[in-house]
Amino acid sequence: MIRTGWRLPFGANLIGHDRTQFRIWAPAQPTMSVAVEGAAPLPMSRSDDGWFEAEANCGAGARYRYILPDGATVPDPAARAQHGDVRGASIVVDPLSYRWRHPDWRGRPWHEAVLYEAHAGLLGGFAGVARELPRLAALGVTAVELMPVAEFPGGRNWGYDGALLFAPESSYGSPDDLRALIDAAHGHGLMMFLDVVYNHFGPEGNYLARYAPAMFRDDVATPWGPALNFRRGEVRRFFTENALYWLLEYRFDGLRFDAVHAIADAGWLDEMAAEVRKSVEPGRHVHLVLENDDNAAAHLARGFDAQWNDDGHHVLHVLLTGESEGYYEDYADRPAERLARCLKEGFIYQGEPSAYRGGKSRGTASADLPPTAFVLFLQNHDQIGNRAFGERLTQLAHPQALEAAIALLLLCPQIPLLFMGEEGASTSPFLFFTEHAAELAQAVRDGRRREFAKFSQFSDPKHLDKIPDPNATVTFERSKPVADSARAGARERLYRDLLALRRAEIVPRLAGARAVDARAISSAAVTASWRMGDNSLLTIAVNLGAEAAEISRHRGRLLFASSDAAALAAQQGRIGPYSTVAMLEPP
Repeated sequence: MIRTGWRLPFGANLIGHDRTQFRIWAPAQPTMSVAVEGAAPLPMSRSDDGWFEAEANCGAGARYRYILPDGATVPDPAARAQHGDVRGASIVVDPLSYRWRHPDWRGRPWHEAVLYEAHAGLLGGFAGVARELPRLAALGVTAVELMPVAEFPGGRNWGYDGALLFAPESSYGSPDDLRALIDAAHGHGLMMFLDVVYNHFGPEGNYLARYAPAMFRDDVATPWGPALNFRRGEVRRFFTENALYWLLEYRFDGLRFDAVHAIADAGWLDEMAAEVRKSVEPGRHVHLVLENDDNAAAHLARGFDAQWNDDGHHVLHVLLTGESEGYYEDYADRPAERLARCLKEGFIYQGEPSAYRGGKSRGTASADLPPTAFVLFLQNHDQIGNRAFGERLTQLAHPQALEAAIALLLLCPQIPLLFMGEEGASTSPFLFFTEHAAELAQAVRDGRRREFAKFSQFSDPKHLDKIPDPNATVTFERSKPVADSARAGARERLYRDLLALRRAEIVPRLAGARAVDARAISSAAVTASWRMGDNSLLTIAVNLGAEAAEISRHRGRLLFASSDAAALAAQQGRIGPYSTVAMLEPP
């Protein structure tokens, strides 16, 4: 049954049919008022700890703003919806008005997850994502992960500039449109995940510093500005409630926490995860996934299901493309050995010094974690979009090598993640895009060019002018995934067949699976084995290079081979160029 008794401890909460309570933390202000459209401003009562509260005769749909003592108006930082973007009026929402069509949905266990990362704006808003659900379910995807949807400035943005974290982006649809998307996904047997950003607010449309400067630290900076002050209980509560809000009020099945290494007080993460576990209805599957550049394994035993395995992506990218600039320099030497460590132990960096980080050590031991504690991917929004020209692997890698890597991704016991469009061999770029006001737009444009000036392809400064303008409409339009007319059919069949194989042969054996061994067998080839939960032995050999390599003659059943030639080579004790084979030995 759907939980109905939960409510936010701040923001606008209906307490009757036409009665709303407003509550905001503004400790830097002596007075505050709330202005509901069509009524006179209403003074709010102040408590000693800086909380302001008032009740007004208004109901769902009412528009309101808070008024500071100097007359400035600001949106509600906990608004459930906005009218007219981040600078517009906040809207009172009745979270119980939506009638769920699948109220008995309990989610799916984590080991069944096959994640599909998608940008709602590029797919046509919440309704556009809903139209993709039947196709994704038929492909074999089990979870759609939305890039952040919190209200951001303008109508074009990756989502990491969110300013009002409780309001779904109005250009994508209404709160009920988002609920309808999640409801539809559940009807197709799909989980819905949401990417949330708790390390900074966007640079435009956030006014917290004016009335609650204690939200920020003055002694710690992030790449996006002052760090959030998780030493304050009010700050911890704000973000914990946001996580609960998406899981309980919208019935998302999981959250992906963006760049938590930029949260200065990491203890809050474990505190929040514990509260989520305590608050979610018994018997319901809810999953928490980290992005953490620190490779801190301890969180994965404290309430979090998994972490994005950036190490795995980076070494696979080096093997597929030969690139070695930026963070890829940490993976350029002995890449096959590094891939073997990834498949056996999860993290590649477990305390070793990182050349890219100036010799600073990175990571903690992870060999004791199950393979399902790691989300593996070949592409995602960062790894494509943070390239100057947003190229996908379809443009960068040998096609057969890429398909061999896809087979590894979808058959190995780590949790696979796809990025929208890759299943159709899309060659359209995924670029960095925004819609900021003129001054900020120029700053973003200039910052983008400075970011890439150090790369060799821009040794001639004139080439920097070719970098797409993030604020241009055409940059957004070019980023929409388009299936490749020549390769889409075969590529989609490959994904569908591999995911069917994963569902039939790998998923039922994943619980209790542990890596047995993994080793490099050439400069571009690796073989790895896992003792599965039923005590069978899964062995995968992958060769991303142009030369064959020697492997042990396979015993047991051949689950998959990239081609008939690859299957024959495996019988002869070789892994052919650009190929993957997977074998399963019975207990």
